[in-house]
Amino acid sequence: MKHIIKASLLTLAISASLNTHAAQFSFSSKVDNDAHTLIVFYSQDGKNNQFKNLDKQFNGQLQRIIDVENFEGKYAKTTQLIAPLNSNYKRILVVGTGKQNELNKARIAKLGGNVHAQLVKYKADTANVLFDDVTGVDANHLLAANFAHGANLRDHRFEKYKQTPSTQTVTYSFDVDSTKKTKATYKQLESIQAGVFLARDLTSEVATEMTPVDFANAAKELESLGVTITVLKPEQLKELGMGALEAVGRGSDQGARLVVAHYKGSTDDPIALVGKGITFDSGGYSIKTGASIARMKSDMAGAAAVLGTVKAMAMAKADKNVVAVMGMAANMVSQFAVAPGDVVRTAEGLSVEILNTDAEGRLVLSDAMWYARKHFNPSIMIDVATLTGSKIRAVGNEYAAVFSKDDTLVNQLTLAGEQVNENLWRLPLGYKDMLKSDIADITNVGSGGPGATTAATFLEHFAGETRWVHIDIAGNALVKKGKGELSPGGTGYGVRLLSEWLLAN
Repeated sequence: MKHIIKASLLTLAISASLNTHAAQFSFSSKVDNDAHTLIVFYSQDGKNNQFKNLDKQFNGQLQRIIDVENFEGKYAKTTQLIAPLNSNYKRILVVGTGKQNELNKARIAKLGGNVHAQLVKYKADTANVLFDDVTGVDANHLLAANFAHGANLRDHRFEKYKQTPSTQTVTYSFDVDSTKKTKATYKQLESIQAGVFLARDLTSEVATEMTPVDFANAAKELESLGVTITVLKPEQLKELGMGALEAVGRGSDQGARLVVAHYKGSTDDPIALVGKGITFDSGGYSIKTGASIARMKSDMAGAAAVLGTVKAMAMAKADKNVVAVMGMAANMVSQFAVAPGDVVRTAEGLSVEILNTDAEGRLVLSDAMWYARKHFNPSIMIDVATLTGSKIRAVGNEYAAVFSKDDTLVNQLTLAGEQVNENLWRLPLGYKDMLKSDIADITNVGSGGPGATTAATFLEHFAGETRWVHIDIAGNALVKKGKGELSPGGTGYGVRLLSEWLLAN
C-alpha cells in the first residue's frame, strides 16, 4: 500500500489528559503502513481520483460497497468496509464531503470532529487520511489543518472529577502536498484551540471551584504570554462608582470583581471585548426553579469566551490591540443581596430600578462597558453574554443572537461565524419605552415585549458613541452530547468567532 501515500505527510497525535485536553502533536515524514484505519474522502460531484485509484487495488470492492449502500458522497455521510486480507489496514472509512463548492474550512472541521468520534468508538489508535480533489482547489494543506483542528476540538474532555478518565489516543497521518504550509496553517489554529480550551474549562468547572477570585487567578496565568492583568475588588468598584456590578456581587462572601486582560500586539486603538461573568446564577431573590439551575455555572461563558480570545491572540502573536473587560460576580441569596425594588447607580451615572434580580447580567455588563470606554477608548466594543432565555426562544441553540445598529460590524461578524460554525442571527434593538421607571432612570427588565431585545436595548445605554455589538450566547455555552467539533460540556462559543473576525479585519 505504500505507493498510495505521498512521501510528505503531517502526523497528528490526539490524546486526552487526566484533567482536560492536553492534545499532543508531532510531525513526521514516516508513513504508518500498519495504521488501523484508512480514511478516504468522496465528493458528491468531484472526480474522486484518489478513491478510484485505491479501489483498483482492492479489485473494485470499495465501489461495490458504494453501490450497494447507495452512497452518494453527501456531506458528513460515511460508509466503511473491513479491509481485505492483503491490506495493511483493518478498516477503510469513506467520508462524504458533499458538493465541491460547498466545502469550506468550517465544514471540514466539523467532519474532523465527527470522524474522530467514530474512530474513538471503533477504538482505532492510528489512521491514515487521504485527500482528493474534493474542493476543486489545490489546497489540501488547508483541508488537513482544519480537519485536525476539528478532530482536536472534539477530543477535548473535561474529566477532572471522573475516577477513570479517558486515555485513548488516535494518531493521524495526513497526505498533504506541503508539510510546511500545513504546519503554518495549523500553528495559528492551535493558538485558537488553546483559547477555546481555556474557555471550555472555565465554563465546565463547578461553581464552587470557579468563583470570581478563581476566575481572576486563571486570568493571571496569561501574564506569561505578555498579557497585562488588572483585578478590581469591591472597595475599588465602589470608589469608581460601579454600583451595578458591586451590587450583584453583594450576596456572596467574595463580592464582585472586575477582571481586565490586555494584549497589546499593536499601537492601534484597542478593540474591547466585554464579557458577562456570573460564576453562578441562583437568580437572587427572584430565585430560579427547576433543573435549569444546575446549568447556571455556565453563566460566565461570555467572560470565558473573551478571555479565551485574548489568549488566542497572545499565543498567535497577532498584530492586534485587544482588551477583555469582564464583570465577575456570583448572584446569590443572602442578607446582603440586593432585593427586587432596590435602586443602584451605575458608573455611567444612570440609576437602575432592579425589578428582577435574575436580570443581573446586564447590570454587570453596564459597568464593565463603561470601564472599557472610560479607560481604553476603544475603536469597537463587543460584549458577549449568556443573557436571556428569550434569545433561545427566538433563535434556538444553533445560532447566537447579534444586536447592533452598525451594519458593517454585523456583516463582518456574521461572515466570521460562518467560517467557524459559530453562526449569528440578527435581532432588532428597540422598545426603549418599556424600560421606563417611576423612581429611577431605567428598569433592568422591560415591561413586556421581546426580552432579548429589551435586554440589548438596556445595554445600548452604556455603549456611548463607540461602535458596539451585543452577542447573546444563551443556549450556546453548554452541550450535553458531543457533535461536530463540540465535546460534552462547555463549548467555548465565541472564541473562534471573535478570533476569526479579529484576524480577518
